Amino acid sequence: MIRKLLATGSVLAAMAAAPAAAADISACLITKTDTNPFFVKMKEGATAKAEELGIELKSFAGKVDGDHETQVAAIETCIADGAKGILLTASDTSSIVPAVEQARENGLLVIALDTPLSPIDAADATFATDNFLAGELIGKWAAGALGDKAADAKIGMLDLAISQPTVGVLRDQGFLQGFGIDLGDPNKWGDETDSRIVGNDVTQGNEEGGRRAMENLLAKDPMINVVYTINEPAAAGAYEALKAIGRENDVLIVSVDGGCPGVQNVKDGVIGATSQQYPLLMASLGIEAIKKWADDGSKPENTPGKDFFDTGVALVTDQPVDGVESIDTAKGTELCWG
Repeated sequence: MIRKLLATGSVLAAMAAAPAAAADISACLITKTDTNPFFVKMKEGATAKAEELGIELKSFAGKVDGDHETQVAAIETCIADGAKGILLTASDTSSIVPAVEQARENGLLVIALDTPLSPIDAADATFATDNFLAGELIGKWAAGALGDKAADAKIGMLDLAISQPTVGVLRDQGFLQGFGIDLGDPNKWGDETDSRIVGNDVTQGNEEGGRRAMENLLAKDPMINVVYTINEPAAAGAYEALKAIGRENDVLIVSVDGGCPGVQNVKDGVIGATSQQYPLLMASLGIEAIKKWADDGSKPENTPGKDFFDTGVALVTDQPVDGVESIDTAKGTELCWG
């Protein structure tokens, strides 16, 4: 997993080779929120690379995760401002497509970051973690950590949003497959029939939502002992709900992001394992791709064998299990937000 991250150095160098002046190039970054630490770091990465390349960057964000209308308005603003490209983490991955098509028709390069659009080729390119693999890694780890007890697990699924954006579906379904649960339709969550799944609830990807969703699922079955969470803020909320009933030490929580606070939570035992992704790299690559598009009209290429550019993933845990490649929290701290 890590070698993918190291290998991107040559890609960055190649994409940055064009020497044309960038004083008249502008770009937009549109994230789901400006409060989630993951998107804060993404903005930092895009800002730093834009300053390096002399690109004017304008940043927009939804009021909360799921604020589709604000993202559509931001795309319209970027078109009107004559931006060369847009970096987008879409809240509603299918409903945003008409606005993305409008941007592309007006000559903008649209790159999805982290969250593929539905369909994925609605964007010119996608720079993202393999989100299904990220889920699969934490699923395999959870099953391995439980051993024989996995057969009798009671699993709470803390997802992102009712609209089921692609990132949420991929992580959810990857986790279930990794855990050894048969999927229903892999393009949506919540249709599985395995009795080990207590239920699904949505978190909006934040701590308050994670706490509320965990409380709802505990009301269905107070003996849940495995919790999948869409991201680490949701995991922190789930932990607080469990702590309130004295069960914080006997429930296995897994997550995705690998941000610095999340890695610390793995170290502290709040989260058992998390799949680490690299938002700064996604954003940096995106800005370089917009520069290249402005210079010579070329678009970035996908990772061979995939329909997106894979920015890498690594499982972070201090309790490794056989057969699941992982790094410890010391290495995870070194790489977090990269």
